[in-house]
Amino acid sequence: MHIDWFVFIAQIFNFLLLMYLLKRFLYGRILKAMDDREAKIAARFAEAEQLQAKATEEARLYERRNQELLEQKEQMLNEAVAAADARRRELMEKVRTEVEQVKIRWQEMIAREQDAFLHDLRNRAARQLFATVRKALADLADADLEERIIDEFIRRIRDLDKEKSLQMRQAIRGTGNRVVVQSAFGISDTRQLQIEEALKSQITNGFTVRYAREPDIVSGIEIRVNGHKIAWSFNEYLETLVESLTETLQRQAHAA
Repeated sequence: MHIDWFVFIAQIFNFLLLMYLLKRFLYGRILKAMDDREAKIAARFAEAEQLQAKATEEARLYERRNQELLEQKEQMLNEAVAAADARRRELMEKVRTEVEQVKIRWQEMIAREQDAFLHDLRNRAARQLFATVRKALADLADADLEERIIDEFIRRIRDLDKEKSLQMRQAIRGTGNRVVVQSAFGISDTRQLQIEEALKSQITNGFTVRYAREPDIVSGIEIRVNGHKIAWSFNEYLETLVESLTETLQRQAHAA
């Protein structure tokens, strides 16, 4: 077998030249195109993975928000039920309180009307007793009794303590040193002098005295000056009797 070395060498040269030319002008572009395509594919894969991760995150957020909405809905429903129940209890308590207040007001009104009726009844009975006893004492009064009343009145003036004397002295000065002696009966000049002497010695002097008849003073005599009083009369005893009677009636009424 004959080998044409020239042709063989030429073919090898042509092959090497072809490989050089392919590598120089075509293979690099093909590799670059393949690298670019792989980079694009990798970028698309990365983008797809990002989109998938984003979709997964959004799905997770959706699920969480949906769960939160469900929880909020249940919480709002529970709060609405609790608020309605609280309002119902509040209204019931308000109605109960109003009913109780109305009941208390009715009871107080009935008690006031009962107390007013008993008070009026007691006052009427006391006034009637006072009027009856007063008339009886006035009918029984005589000159000897009136003299004894004046003696008792003078004794009370002389028995005034220092504090009471000072109060009467200041009260008399506050009226311009004028004194009015009232009595249920007339007082003789002699007895008037005795009264004035007692006032001068125990209280003060330099005042003027006027005497006046006052039928409302039952068998008695008194001096009233700016809220201060020296007196003796059956009125005091009658008032004490009426107060005692009233207290007794009140206790009996409350006990009933």
